[in-house]
Amino acid sequence: MILGELIGVSISSLQANKVRSFLTMLGIIIGVAAVITMISLGQGAKKAVSDRLEALGTNLLYIRSGAPRMGGVRGPVGALERLDEKDLKRLKAECTAVDNIVPEITGSRQVIYGNSNWNTMVIGTSPEYFEMRNFNIAEGEEFTQSDVNAFRRVAVVGPTLVENVFGKVDPVGKSIRIGRIRFDVIGVTESKGLSGGWMDYDDMVLIPYTTAQKRVFGIDYLNRLVARLKDESLVQPAYLEIERILRESHRLRPDQENDFFIQSQSDFTEAREQATQTLTYLLAGVALVSLIVGGIGIMNIMLVSVTERTREIGVRMAIGARRRDILIQFVIESVSLSLLGGIMGIFMGIGGSWALAKFFGWSTFIAPGSVALSFLFAFAVGIFFGIYPARKASLLHPIEALRYE
Repeated sequence: MILGELIGVSISSLQANKVRSFLTMLGIIIGVAAVITMISLGQGAKKAVSDRLEALGTNLLYIRSGAPRMGGVRGPVGALERLDEKDLKRLKAECTAVDNIVPEITGSRQVIYGNSNWNTMVIGTSPEYFEMRNFNIAEGEEFTQSDVNAFRRVAVVGPTLVENVFGKVDPVGKSIRIGRIRFDVIGVTESKGLSGGWMDYDDMVLIPYTTAQKRVFGIDYLNRLVARLKDESLVQPAYLEIERILRESHRLRPDQENDFFIQSQSDFTEAREQATQTLTYLLAGVALVSLIVGGIGIMNIMLVSVTERTREIGVRMAIGARRRDILIQFVIESVSLSLLGGIMGIFMGIGGSWALAKFFGWSTFIAPGSVALSFLFAFAVGIFFGIYPARKASLLHPIEALRYE
């Protein structure tokens, strides 16, 4: 029998039992759809992390105060020496590996306008923060260094805060209260779209750090410093420079550990990418179980088909079909079920990913590699789980098969 005949006979056999063939494919359809959907969720999360970090600025180093490790456990942040304005000025003057350093003082506070109030994040910083963190002003203006020097009570607000506190009222020129302190709103930032499971940079108030220290939080130190590298290759030199400068500034002896720690943007990126990659593998592994179950279903139905068609097999072998022809016929039937199920599963998986993004707002990204992987795996499942039933059919003795009732 030529290959074309074998394919025709196999397709005819599948069409003779349309409902059973579809139910057999259902396991493959669900498995492939699940694999594509789960991988797209993982890839979407990875892309979202990358986009968010890029939106917040690249090539950044974060410097925080912190006690040295004692007995393998780090003490509470700021247990020994606090970062302060003196550290900021010295780093700006002496650190050659970075092109800018800004302070950050953060805390959650109630913002009140008229009868509306909203709990939001207040960030005290310097004017360079807007450019370093890729903030664009949609309306109004940024505060200036003279505002910082004069401890002025001016604020730049995010669009989420505007929506929840001001509604349709233009916020620029209006006054808000942060706690009990009145501030004049001078600007509104453009949306970054960084909400959902992470700090929402659309839901915050930016004020001069000197005002934040004296009037809002009542402190004389800085929560952290954010430095921007001149080049990504300068991470290690920047670490060493910052460490040397701060150790001198804090008058630490050689035998004393650092009372601060430094993290790079790449540290956050790598950690989050590893987490999302692990999640992707986990989700894909769970989904692959569905494909394996679907393959077992195919093998089960093919074994039933061999039993039902024993006389047919005997007739074919009696009129000249070779064992190889019978083997190929049943493998083709198995692979056809898997491939057809795989194609339908691909469309279902793409549709499922789109639905999750459309109706639930989840980040999804369909990688061509995941589609190809799912299709190839469906093909492999068809061959693997089709070989045993096909071999069993090909080993039937023609005389015994003809006598079978």
